[in-house]
Amino acid sequence: MKNVAVIGSGSWGLALANHMAILGNNVKVWSFTQKEKDLINLEHRSELMQGIEINPKVTCSNSIKDVVENANYIFHVTPSKFARETFKQYKDYVFNKPVIICSKGLEEESLTTLDTVFKEELPNVKTAVLSGPSFAIEVASHIPTAILLASEDKILLQEISEFLSDETMRIYKSTDVIGVEVGGALKNIIAFCIGVAVGLNFGTNSQAALMTRGLAEISRLGVKMGGKSETFFGLSGLGDLILTCSSDESRNRRAGKLIAKGLTIEETRNEIKATIESIDNIQIAKKLAEKYNVEMPIVNSANEVLFNGLTAQEAAKKLMTRNLKYENE
Repeated sequence: MKNVAVIGSGSWGLALANHMAILGNNVKVWSFTQKEKDLINLEHRSELMQGIEINPKVTCSNSIKDVVENANYIFHVTPSKFARETFKQYKDYVFNKPVIICSKGLEEESLTTLDTVFKEELPNVKTAVLSGPSFAIEVASHIPTAILLASEDKILLQEISEFLSDETMRIYKSTDVIGVEVGGALKNIIAFCIGVAVGLNFGTNSQAALMTRGLAEISRLGVKMGGKSETFFGLSGLGDLILTCSSDESRNRRAGKLIAKGLTIEETRNEIKATIESIDNIQIAKKLAEKYNVEMPIVNSANEVLFNGLTAQEAAKKLMTRNLKYENE
């Protein structure tokens, strides 16, 4: 039995907390809201996880020190845009505890992965990254799931993969931290584009094309950033892309549908009522494409729709009428 800290009380954080509690561990979740704390502690439920009973071994606190200081492991599950700020809030209580980053996104200011951000703030702490095709509600419902754990520390890889694994969760291992993070962050943008296509009443032909060409864009950029090409055809790349693009359980896909119907970004956020990583990361992806001189027409089109007034119909036409080329160019 371990004491586990989960930093973030969103659906993914609570799903992981529930999973680890069922394995027999004591889990403390950090939330910044009193309402969420009371729901978890008093009623064993969350508004973000309708129909799921939270295990009594999961408790919640609004004190990040209380959650972190006696933990054996720390699982970081906040929205990516708050990652550095939150790292700073608990850095004095980490000591030598390993931190597993479960957030999917990139930092806009530095144009880097969250693992890199973490190492800038806590350079001597062991880290791993958890990513892959894993809807929170399915993990919380004990539906079999395979996820990828990445770290440069092979001992930590073995330790955490054994800690998390059971008959409902299978952990695969990787040392390609950059590739895993880039795949997890950018697939949300492609899922958003799939949602736009669905909102325009495009068919499965269009969706298959977007997924395939979207994966090509993700892979091109990820390799330029230092990732391995094969990573993007595994669980944290292709696997997560298929999952996120194929179901309205994905808030990114739902957001795309709403934008295609004419809602503003603010109206879409209000409708989804949760973090939309695709919208938060689209401008970062565009800047990264420019920095590494990588052609990413789908990403650029999504950015034009969201921030520069291009209609979804115009974006689709522009993509379809680009200069013809060989597939692998």
